[in-house]
Amino acid sequence: MISFSDFLPKFLVFSRSDSVFCTSSAMVWIFAVLRQLDARTDSSSSSTLRNRCSLNSRRTTGSAPVSAPSISASIAQLEAEFGVQLFVRKHSHALSLTAGGRVFLKEAARLLNEADALHDIADNIAGKVRGPLAIGCLLTFAQIVLPTLRKKFEDAHPDVRVRQFERNQGQLLEMLQRGEIDAALTYDLELSQDMTFESLIQLPAYVMLPAAHPLAARLAITPEELVAEPMVLLDLPYSREYFLSAFQMKGLRPNIAERTGDIAVMRSMVANGFGYAIANMRPLNTLSPDGKPLVFVRLDGDLRPLTMGVAVPKAEHRTRTVQAFIDHCRLFVVKQGIFGTEHLAR
Repeated sequence: MISFSDFLPKFLVFSRSDSVFCTSSAMVWIFAVLRQLDARTDSSSSSTLRNRCSLNSRRTTGSAPVSAPSISASIAQLEAEFGVQLFVRKHSHALSLTAGGRVFLKEAARLLNEADALHDIADNIAGKVRGPLAIGCLLTFAQIVLPTLRKKFEDAHPDVRVRQFERNQGQLLEMLQRGEIDAALTYDLELSQDMTFESLIQLPAYVMLPAAHPLAARLAITPEELVAEPMVLLDLPYSREYFLSAFQMKGLRPNIAERTGDIAVMRSMVANGFGYAIANMRPLNTLSPDGKPLVFVRLDGDLRPLTMGVAVPKAEHRTRTVQAFIDHCRLFVVKQGIFGTEHLAR
């Protein structure tokens, strides 16, 4: 026999404070069982409860009745799980709601009514570009892309309340899977099958050099030419593996002199002569954060371009607000250009 606890993963939601809440699906199931049970009681007050909750009963139980064995099993499962006696068994095989059972049924009806109200709110949000929108952005290009993109989106859709999160790739993927963000502006790195990726633009890798570097005048540089040079590695999850693969696929090991998780620090270290770096999105000017000149040269070889896009959880339905954000990102890429890469040497 399937136990009631087998349904818990589908029916319960754990909050960040470790509190447990019944989902509307759980309450629909519980209410359906209680309604069928209440319909068979000889309690004089049960008809009042049935009349009060008849609309919810039709919605939850439909036209399919619950069989007697199922009702008997459900009684035991419900009472064991919640630790309360909901019904009094009588010798004539009749059932009567206990005082606790009446409170339980009343609260189930109340929660279902509140669930209905939430569905109405959700329907309203789904049909309009409005409501909350939590956006994650890869921190390697958030400073270049996100502020302007967000401002233009909010100007176009003033009823949307945007929250933004700048994270590395691993953190963004986790936040998407936990439902903490609605979409992530990022690269196509290590995306899981439960995500949909809306591509925006391909960004090839380039080499960042100090202006006085001997290779700064080149149109392109190969990994073989860089292998002996000191490297400033952008040491972030998935990003570092991507950059290092440019050498590994050729059987080379780069000379990693410095590591940093901050792309602004990386630019300044390169400009101050600590080594070269590899990246896919360059700033809109040729100066490091501390004002020193940088040079950007195309990386030659077999390293694939990264695709920048919007990652969203895979779902049958997408809200208009999320779709409007994706459409806005596409338009932004067209108008803004490729965030400075159009100036790369070719």
